[in-house]
Amino acid sequence: QVQLVESGGGLVQSGGSLRLSCAASGFTLAYYAIGWFRQAPGKEREGVSCISVHDRSTYYADSVKGRFTISRDNAKNTVYLQMNSLKPEDTAVYYCAAKGNYLCSSPPRYWGQGTQVTVSS
Repeated sequence: QVQLVESGGGLVQSGGSLRLSCAASGFTLAYYAIGWFRQAPGKEREGVSCISVHDRSTYYADSVKGRFTISRDNAKNTVYLQMNSLKPEDTAVYYCAAKGNYLCSSPPRYWGQGTQVTVSS
């Protein structure tokens, strides 16, 4: 059974850090580009970051550039999102998704259940 499980969310003060994990089971995460998305209350889901497969290219939304870092550990079948200098506007449910292939431009194929990140001011 294909499954993505996010963890690492929580409550943090403004300026703090969190590291989110996205662990895959039932498929080999190394073959897919992996994206992180977030959805704040009353807002549409937005793409935050993505990491491709072959050259490990990474992409970031302008709102998180310089603060968030995406990485992957294929041996652990896990992708991470290190979030530093967090702001209240980063508050959202964060989801990871495996794209349809090795490119970040492909649409999401598998989704995790999400993990809540709350940043207090």
